[in-house]
Amino acid sequence: MEMKALVIDDDEKLQKLLKEYLEGFGFSVVSLLEGQDAVNYIGELSPHIVILDIMLPDGDGIEVLKEIRRSFSVPVIMLTARGEDTDRIIGLELGADDYLPKPFNPRELLARIKAVLRRHQPEKYDSTATDSQDQIVQGALVLNRARQSLLKGSKEIELSTTEYKIMETLMERPDTVFSRDQLMNAARGRDTTAFDRSIDVHVSRLRAKLESISDSEKRIKTIWGTGYMFVKKP
Repeated sequence: MEMKALVIDDDEKLQKLLKEYLEGFGFSVVSLLEGQDAVNYIGELSPHIVILDIMLPDGDGIEVLKEIRRSFSVPVIMLTARGEDTDRIIGLELGADDYLPKPFNPRELLARIKAVLRRHQPEKYDSTATDSQDQIVQGALVLNRARQSLLKGSKEIELSTTEYKIMETLMERPDTVFSRDQLMNAARGRDTTAFDRSIDVHVSRLRAKLESISDSEKRIKTIWGTGYMFVKKP
């Protein structure tokens, strides 16, 4: 079942980033710049999760949270750039399910979304669910999440933190093209700049490590002008 997320934030760049990132993990995302229509949209869309900024151009996100809680029990994660404990405490006391200060890595938001959804719908997110497994298996390659390592048989490939995050993103959705911005955000929580080729460097190193193991060559494919994808093999 496709999960629906409603993002309420006046930062259009952040909205675009979250939409691209979450859609890459199977979410359907609707974005709002203001909070005044939030309750109406929740009634129409029935989202599984709401991502709500505490500072909105048409009012306080805390007031929007109050309106949501009068009518709905949908999980809400609050975002804030202010970083004040008072805001966090008030938000949690009024029914927010979690609180994330800006700036943040989209991967951390995804992890929090999954954790909140597991609490609200444990029957759909039990220990046997795919997204909570300890490893990703693609052919002879096994990515161990707990150890943050890549294995083939009894041989372990050592990965840096950035390499691991890139590999995890690619292996979670094989045969899916990821842009450099998506991979940079997965690894470091920021966009690439026009002349930033660091993702290319990390991918090159990953390829060298994979090609050092038999039958693992060419698993990361370049899609020219777009980005990279992990090639699924039977």
